[in-house]
Amino acid sequence: MLEFIKIWLLCIGAAIAYGIVHDQFTARICVEYFTVYHPPVLQTTDPTLLALGWGVIATWWVGFLLGLPLALLSRVGKWPQQTAADLCKPLLMLTMTMATFALICGFLGYRNAVAHHQSDFECRLLTDKCAHLASYAIGELGGIVLCGMVLLKRWKAGKIAAKSISNLHFQ
Repeated sequence: MLEFIKIWLLCIGAAIAYGIVHDQFTARICVEYFTVYHPPVLQTTDPTLLALGWGVIATWWVGFLLGLPLALLSRVGKWPQQTAADLCKPLLMLTMTMATFALICGFLGYRNAVAHHQSDFECRLLTDKCAHLASYAIGELGGIVLCGMVLLKRWKAGKIAAKSISNLHFQ
């Protein structure tokens, strides 16, 4: 049960850490994305504080929602179990993929806004919107893929273990 909780907390922590780092960039691109287009939860216009606050508020639940099925798929059943340590590298790869797509989509959003002769504010706002949407989309898709990978890895390990036990009986 402890490892189950560790996996769940690892996912929440990874989501929050990603959210804070991501928002440190986007809050500096367009602070109004957080001050005008989000509920006034944080009474500040400081980009660092906004990124810290919204980095937690907007992402903890993503880690919570990913962590539960990932912990279940990693620990429940007869196949060899995965640990939180086993999931560190895949979660890091997921966050790096999210960051890459956020950067690409943010840049494309900016270029699109410039091409359509939008104001500086609209260009910066679209940059942030595209970066955030990309992070959520890739995070959701990547979370599903990660769950599938864990299940596949456990299934394969279970087949290998069953074959090894079977071979022992015939010797």
